Amino acid sequence: MTDHFYRDTWVEVNLDAIAYNIEQMKEKLPESSNIIAVVKADGYGHGSVPVAKRALEAGANALAVALLEEALVLRKAGIEASILVLGRTPPEAAPVAADQDITLTFFQEEWLREVETYKLDKNLKVHMKWDTGMGRIGIRNQKELKQMLDALNENPSIYLTGVFTHFATADEEDLTYFYEQKERFDAFLAFFKEYWPYEVAIHIGNSAASIRLPEDMYDFIRFGISMYGLYPSGAVKAKGEIDLKQAFSLHSRLISVKRIAPGESVSYGATYTAKQCEWIGTIPIGYGDGWIRKLQGASVLVDGKRMPIVGRICMDQTMIQLDREYPIGTKVTLIGAQDGDVIDMDEIANYVDTINYEIPCIINNRVPRIYTPNQS
Repeated sequence: MTDHFYRDTWVEVNLDAIAYNIEQMKEKLPESSNIIAVVKADGYGHGSVPVAKRALEAGANALAVALLEEALVLRKAGIEASILVLGRTPPEAAPVAADQDITLTFFQEEWLREVETYKLDKNLKVHMKWDTGMGRIGIRNQKELKQMLDALNENPSIYLTGVFTHFATADEEDLTYFYEQKERFDAFLAFFKEYWPYEVAIHIGNSAASIRLPEDMYDFIRFGISMYGLYPSGAVKAKGEIDLKQAFSLHSRLISVKRIAPGESVSYGATYTAKQCEWIGTIPIGYGDGWIRKLQGASVLVDGKRMPIVGRICMDQTMIQLDREYPIGTKVTLIGAQDGDVIDMDEIANYVDTINYEIPCIINNRVPRIYTPNQS
């Protein structure tokens, strides 16, 4: 549970939904494939520590984050499972990672050479990233790969435990480019095995690839967005290949209810003016919390009914048009279910022309998280 809080705005995270989504994915995977639960960006805004603990309880075998700092948060919380840092970590941080048994990603020979200059009291575990077409980070050709393997052989303190890549279009209807990347990876892997006789973990699958082609995902999948109950794209959702439960919901309460007359305006810039007498409610959430101004005009739920956001969203407050007078303290649902209706993450993301990944990530830590083991 979160510490006590005083404001009338909060997020509820259903940890049972996290477990359900992992169980659904495990049913699709062959027994030889395991799950790395991705809890970067504070668990996609859900809270990395409680999500990680529930994911491991539900059958995830390891964790992944983007930054060493995120991994250290998990270790500080007492989590002992294997943790992979997916992004580049500065070489000078290698001793910290080794000491905490945190696996780092590498893809540069000069990175390995610099790590060699630091004293490692324990072996440093690393995974090698291959760029098969994403174009962000990773080794791009066999010459680079051979140089990396030669450098690894020269330093027994750096222990290669995995190789991986990332797909750019696994969530799209057309999988042509996905298969091109898969072919490049397989060619890399064949070359790799010629020069590296030791066993390593192989993982290529993000949520989209894992849902669509679970039999082709090698030793591990990286279960990210769909662990939180969100589909990677409309194309993946439309296929109906997995049932997911959204874990994140956002709520507030009415702190002011007033009746305004025709001609009266609401909020900065007077962008909304009443054409008739109407009720206006105020809720304590705004762009300072990540509830951005582009959501003006979107709906929220009050008494199970949709009410529009009117006027510009402020830093700390948002105004909504009500169908009648409601008591102060009435619950308002911004994301989630209420009395038979649902505003899901995709609806909010579509309204502001973004992807569902972004929405929980931008609802920041000013909004407290409540963790429910059995939320209905």
